Amino acid sequence: MTPSTPAAPAKALTPAPDLAKRWSAALRLHPIYSEMAREFSLDVPASAAFRSPSPTPEPAKVEQAQLWLAQMDERIQVHQLRQFLQTSSLVDREAMVELIHHFLANPAHTPASRDKLDFLLVQHFSQIAPTELADERADLSYVAHGLEPVLGSIDAKPPVWLNALDRILESAKRCISLDELLHGGVLEQGRKAKTQAGELFYMPVALVAFTRYGYLMRRTFFRLMLADLNHILDGLAQLEEQGVETIDCRRAQFSQQEPISRLRMICQSWKVMFQAEYSSGQPLRMLVDLRASVDCALGRGTGTETGESMSRASAPPPPPAAKAPLPKAANASVAKTGARPLATKAQAAPPQASFAVADDDPPEFEISTDTPEWNPDENQPGTKKK
Repeated sequence: MTPSTPAAPAKALTPAPDLAKRWSAALRLHPIYSEMAREFSLDVPASAAFRSPSPTPEPAKVEQAQLWLAQMDERIQVHQLRQFLQTSSLVDREAMVELIHHFLANPAHTPASRDKLDFLLVQHFSQIAPTELADERADLSYVAHGLEPVLGSIDAKPPVWLNALDRILESAKRCISLDELLHGGVLEQGRKAKTQAGELFYMPVALVAFTRYGYLMRRTFFRLMLADLNHILDGLAQLEEQGVETIDCRRAQFSQQEPISRLRMICQSWKVMFQAEYSSGQPLRMLVDLRASVDCALGRGTGTETGESMSRASAPPPPPAAKAPLPKAANASVAKTGARPLATKAQAAPPQASFAVADDDPPEFEISTDTPEWNPDENQPGTKKK
């Protein structure tokens, strides 16, 4: 998809703010950026502009503050912004709007600033959209109306080149598993569309279209993720009916003889966690690989494991193995819920959250074979980060 160049360049969505507005915005953003610098150990010196700030803007201080925010924007990676905004209590709806305006006014249209603005708009719309909103209702006009307070009045008549986003969404709907969505090239088409848009990405109607695309793709992603969890739990139940006690789950970073009872507990904790807010290190690749391990044990797939994949009740007990503890945030969820039944497939509502899967700033939802392995010990309660 190559968008055609318009006859005239797209107009800026917001005019350059006056001195008072720039100073007020900087004061609101400063605590958010300072906390991100602390959380991610960013080596950016504090700005003297924010020491004993006065309510009356001084041109020199405003320029210093703007320079500091620009330096922070360069240092903060996209995945760090995603993680922070979905876990920090500092970022309420008003702060989210302030961040959107900040990036809209940013003249540096780099890929990183584009991706940050894209995420902020999707996250904002996800928070204001009703949870019962059907995908069919979330058309371009609906999203444009929802974003009107931050983008202004928008003529929701997209140019032809934006129709490619609808075709990508249709391809995503045809995916039957998370693995197919992540590795079938669908997400790559969306990233390519965003890149090829270039400066046209910042057209108001394009911002609305990409927000709608990100919102609907996110919902598809979570539906498939929850479907995979149900698929795994159903498979584990079938294996137990056959008398199977353990299966080979090395590809999913578990042991060669992983107890089915423990896998079920982990899947239930994941289901609780995936319906909650984002927490870093969510084991997406493990989820995909665990489904493949269960299918292999049932004779459905073409597994790559070697050795015995299943252990019957009559077989000798497996040797003790280092058990992978539950993911971060899952321990608390399981402790609270115990063994109570979770939502069925029909009841499970798609959560309004997204997450990154690595610390090398991958695109949203991507699982890469180069992603550092998940270390469960880092996510245990009482474990201090080094």
